[in-house]
Amino acid sequence: MTAPLLQVTGLVKRFGGLTATDHVTLDVVPGEIHALIGPNGAGKSTLINQLCGELAPDEGSIAIDGAEVTALSAPERARMGLARTFQVTCLLDEETVLWNVAMALDVGRGHSFRFWRDIRRDESLTAEARRALAGTGLEGRAGVTVSELSHGERKQLELVTALAQQPRLLLLDEPMAGLGHVESQAMIGMLAGLKSRCGMLLVEHDMDAVFALADRVSVLVYGRIIATDLPGAIRENPAVREAYLGEGEEA
Repeated sequence: MTAPLLQVTGLVKRFGGLTATDHVTLDVVPGEIHALIGPNGAGKSTLINQLCGELAPDEGSIAIDGAEVTALSAPERARMGLARTFQVTCLLDEETVLWNVAMALDVGRGHSFRFWRDIRRDESLTAEARRALAGTGLEGRAGVTVSELSHGERKQLELVTALAQQPRLLLLDEPMAGLGHVESQAMIGMLAGLKSRCGMLLVEHDMDAVFALADRVSVLVYGRIIATDLPGAIRENPAVREAYLGEGEEA
C-alpha cells in the first residue's frame, strides 16, 4: 500500500446547529486524482478550507505525508508541500502573467511579498518563471497584464502559479467553473499531465471532467461521505444516483 499524501480522519466542523462536515474521512495517495463531488451545500468548500488551514476543525485530524498538521497555519502547510486553487481566481490583476508566476516562486522560496520590487532584478527568478510557463497555453502571454486575460486563461494561470510552488499535494476547487467546452478540455489535459508531479484532491461539479480524470471518487452529502469508490462504481451506485447523480437521468 502506498502511504497517503493526505489523510483526513473524522473531520467535524459545526456552525451553530449546522454540521458542515460530519466525521469526514478520506485520503489522497501519490500520483492520484481523488475527486470530491456533491450537491451545492454539501460542505465541500468547508472541507477544503479546513484542509488548507483557513478554517479550524472542531474534531478530527489532518495529516500531510504522515505529519499531523491539524493545528498548523495555512503558510505552514504550504511549506510542507500543500497548494490550492480557488473557485474564483486569486491573482494580481495589475501585474503581468510572468510576474504573477515569479512572485509565486518567490513566496515558495519563503520570501515576503513586501520585497516584490526587488525580484524584478532577479534574472534567475525571471528565467524560472518563464520555464514554469513553457509548454502551457500562456507561454506566449508572459507580458500580458492579468486583467486582460480571458476567464480560461486566468484559470490556467492560477494553476501554473500553484504548481510554481512545487507542491506534493494540490487542492483544486472547481477548476472547470465558468469554462467553455474547449477551455475545459484544455484544463482536463493539463491536470491529467500533472499526476506524475503531485497528488490532487479535485472538487468539481463538471461530471465529464470528474469521470475523465479521477482515479477514485468520494461523494459528500449533507457533510457526510456516503461513498468512496472507483469512478465506474460511483456512477452505478444507487445511493449516489439518488442523492446526487440521480438528480436527473442526464446527470
